[in-house]
Amino acid sequence: MATVIPPPSKKQKKEAQKVREVDLVPDDLPNVLIKFQASDTGETTGGSIRVPGGITEKQLEELLNNLQGESDDPVPYTFSLLTDEEKSTTVDIKDNLYSSVLKPGIKTTEDFLTLVYTPRAVFKVKPITRSNAAIAGHGSTILCCQFAPNDSGRMCSGAGDSTARIWDCNTQTPMHTLSGHTNWVLVVSYSPDGSMIATGSMDNTVRLWDAATGKPLGKPLLGHTKWVSSLTWEPLHLVKPTDSPRLASGSKDGTIKVWNTSTRTCEFTMSGHTNAVSCVKWSGSNIIYSASHDKTIKAWDISATGKCIQTLKSHAHWVNHLSISTDYVLRKGGFDHNSTRTNTETREQLRAKALQQYEKVAMLNGVISERLVTASDDFTMYLWEPLKSSKPVCRMTGHQKLVNHVSFSPDGRYVVSSSFDNSIKLWDGIRGTFVCTLRGHVAPVYQTAWSADNRLLVSCSKDTTLKVWDIRTKKLSVDLPGHADEVYAVDWSMDGKRVASGGKDKMIRLWSH
Repeated sequence: MATVIPPPSKKQKKEAQKVREVDLVPDDLPNVLIKFQASDTGETTGGSIRVPGGITEKQLEELLNNLQGESDDPVPYTFSLLTDEEKSTTVDIKDNLYSSVLKPGIKTTEDFLTLVYTPRAVFKVKPITRSNAAIAGHGSTILCCQFAPNDSGRMCSGAGDSTARIWDCNTQTPMHTLSGHTNWVLVVSYSPDGSMIATGSMDNTVRLWDAATGKPLGKPLLGHTKWVSSLTWEPLHLVKPTDSPRLASGSKDGTIKVWNTSTRTCEFTMSGHTNAVSCVKWSGSNIIYSASHDKTIKAWDISATGKCIQTLKSHAHWVNHLSISTDYVLRKGGFDHNSTRTNTETREQLRAKALQQYEKVAMLNGVISERLVTASDDFTMYLWEPLKSSKPVCRMTGHQKLVNHVSFSPDGRYVVSSSFDNSIKLWDGIRGTFVCTLRGHVAPVYQTAWSADNRLLVSCSKDTTLKVWDIRTKKLSVDLPGHADEVYAVDWSMDGKRVASGGKDKMIRLWSH
């Protein structure tokens, strides 16, 4: 069921016949004064510099690399102009300074321009173009899947047949079947150190498994009175050197429980929601955020044994999903795209690396700022800075039906939302402003996953296809038919080599370039 592009409409034909202006930079454009400022630390580089008014993005990159003494091994950057110091609002610079800033009249050649620079990911993920394998094994609909943070050759999936399975993606074979649950497995999650897998099920229990052998770690974690809908691990940089990371679970019974994974006991229960908890996330500043069907989002301070410090109310219907701007970096712990080849670091080195990577993404103008975005059945999303205010930063509207899934890009610069109106929307992750709509799916979009370098996005839908989108061009890059029925779960490995997907046809599919 590939997507057929419809013929151009009358309006599009008319547009195509119009005479187009060519964006030429005038020859007599005066020079402008600029300064470079780092997006994370807010430090400036090289003082004020006089440059031509038509300087291109490539030339700005060369200039900055020369100033930083990195001309031998240049780092790729993106640039945006700081238009308002207080609100830190920016305008992205595409192509050159003239067409992005001077021609639209945002600034004149007499203004002093502050250019904020952000390093792009150094390694490049190639778009996924083909299906390598369709592996059978599950006896029922596949509901969730996740790659290990330390090895793209390992992936875990959970299904309606009451089992989770670990797959070897290098040989494309099933490795271990994790059986023990007595009802659907709704959620699987790897610990940030890659050593354990947690599964949550409709049988109201959470189970822990050894990620290498697939053996159960002790008895199931009992306590919830209804099914377990969401799991989140304690970020690696917060784990004490002698301990295992803790786990938090959210349930349909309206409570969130924090589990000690060494003793397999419940440390404390956080109750305050009046309806089902749909999503829980453990942030890098030791706060757990929970979204619920009672239309609220609550922030719980874990250092104060689960005290509720903030209740965010703005949504008019169920809150389906939430994402933190540091989600990706917390999930990968101390690993990066090279870790899958070298798993030699000690726990202490991994913790130090996890903290360093976390701070890099969480820093905004020199302070740690974790942003939160929530998606709801009321067709809208809200962007929050919950530790600063209980009022949202902005309301993000535009979807025509419920918003099912939302996620920040790995660097926190973009937010992507998937909706039952068949579209995916891209938003600015700092200000919450609308960027563009990605259209191509012909049925509700269930989930999306980012590539580790922020350049690509893969989405899965009820229309049986996966689609890969290029974020720079904002266009469809590859259409991936292959599944025989709805696709519910998709994940992209940390090193960017593979995508895994599963759904109603009971098949795990692995995709590569």
